[in-house]
Amino acid sequence: MILTLNRKYHRAFNRVREGNFAIDGLLGFDLAGCTVGLVGTGRIGLLTAKPLAAMGCRILGCDPHESPQFREFGGTYVDQQTLFAESNIISLHCPLTPESYHLVNADSLAQMRDGVMLINTSRGALIDAEAVITALKSGQVGYLGIDVYEQEGDVFYEDLSGEIIGDDVLQLLLTFPNVLVTSHQAYFTDTAMRNIADTTITNLDDFAAGRASGNEVRAAGAHGPK
Repeated sequence: MILTLNRKYHRAFNRVREGNFAIDGLLGFDLAGCTVGLVGTGRIGLLTAKPLAAMGCRILGCDPHESPQFREFGGTYVDQQTLFAESNIISLHCPLTPESYHLVNADSLAQMRDGVMLINTSRGALIDAEAVITALKSGQVGYLGIDVYEQEGDVFYEDLSGEIIGDDVLQLLLTFPNVLVTSHQAYFTDTAMRNIADTTITNLDDFAAGRASGNEVRAAGAHGPK
């Protein structure tokens, strides 16, 4: 998403299919030297940090559970406000909790650099979409890439090409040339689907046999098998 929005490949793809090979309006920028802020440095955050560091980016991270591996990639941990203020690109890799709900909102957007690129492949409700639309219109947000959307349940995974989509916020987002929306497909590979199926079958086998699978999630204070 970062590369596509930067080099505007999504727009170039549509142009060349119509025989238009002009490059007007497709100017991008070098990632080398950019500051990228990763909110969340768990497994996916680390996988994102590694290639960006290799491209010459300065990597900032914000996570209550700091990772030594993140530092090995050259990453630096900072507080959330510093990450927002100093990053050219901000990518979200954190869970949705009451504390992270609408993490990107009017107040946090005001802390960010003009023209910032926002990427969200985690949970839709991390972003206040209406606040981001206002920031897109003002130029505060220069690029937006989202694989998730707060109200995606009524839209994503469905073919609505022959219908009127009733979500005005999503429809407006789709009109911006500097916005890339995908249908919650970042996870969608043959290997990932195979792993999901294998884990599910193993969990069923363990449940039937009365064994702990190692994949249980228990509520705080819960004891014993459920």
